[in-house]
Amino acid sequence: MPKAYVFTRYGGPETEALVDQDPPRPGPGQLLIAVRAAGVNPVDWKQRTGYQRPGQQRRELPAVFGNEVAGVVEEIGDGVTGFAAGDEVFGNPVAGGYAEYALLPVTVTAHKPAGISFTDAAALPVAAATAYDGIRQLDLPAGATLVVTGAGGGVGVAAVQIARAEGLHVIGVASAAKKDLVESLGAVHVPSGPDFVAGVRAVAPDGVDAVYDLVGGEVLEAAAELLTDRTGLITAGGKDIVARLGGSPVVRARSAAVLDAVAELVVNGSLKPLVTGTFPLERAAEALRTVEEGHARGKLVIEIGI
Repeated sequence: MPKAYVFTRYGGPETEALVDQDPPRPGPGQLLIAVRAAGVNPVDWKQRTGYQRPGQQRRELPAVFGNEVAGVVEEIGDGVTGFAAGDEVFGNPVAGGYAEYALLPVTVTAHKPAGISFTDAAALPVAAATAYDGIRQLDLPAGATLVVTGAGGGVGVAAVQIARAEGLHVIGVASAAKKDLVESLGAVHVPSGPDFVAGVRAVAPDGVDAVYDLVGGEVLEAAAELLTDRTGLITAGGKDIVARLGGSPVVRARSAAVLDAVAELVVNGSLKPLVTGTFPLERAAEALRTVEEGHARGKLVIEIGI
């Protein structure tokens, strides 16, 4: 029987299990895919603790982990056009993707270009799409200076690359261990920690134009001090406090058009998914712990049937 990695109740890692699960059946507007790869993101373990996006319904338990996948279409639901069995696709699953089979809504599913591997495609629907949405939201002119906090994580490395492709000067705040990674993407590295604001000011004495925060909390609070115009402050990590600081949360488009756009950036060489580690489904717990404990560099992906 097909396998899936789930959490059986809300809580910590002790709630996780690899279980047998019948393949779901696609409803109207949905695709059933045989999963080849699933990206690992911080939101995955946060959902296990009970986190929900505003307006999101509470998950039925046991719930499958995962929010981005790539695979091969097995079956299409009623009303689906533009897709057929055998198509290679990637997107955001309806209810989890750390599994041998998953459902995708056609509204957030795109055809995988032949030049992109399943592993790389699975790294795009959450991290790269979030990065893309944020850079589009800021709409900075070429030559502007952008600070990215959490620049060494999955969203961060994508945001730095997309910003550089737009002609922006980028300062990446990340741990000292990720200095080489951040600099390899064309950004100026500033070590994270209590003094990072001073570090940014030292490398940008004329000030910065915007901050793309991916950390939240005290980091977001401190980063806001870098801006006189807080409309240039956006966050994917501190949505609960950003309004008080005068900034905005990243507005996610969650559309197939965005997936097509980020895939094109990969095809033309502007964006490298930077998958730094892969795991079989049987080691999903290890992948999730690496992300949950903040040790991931770039993107981690679970490979299934590859």
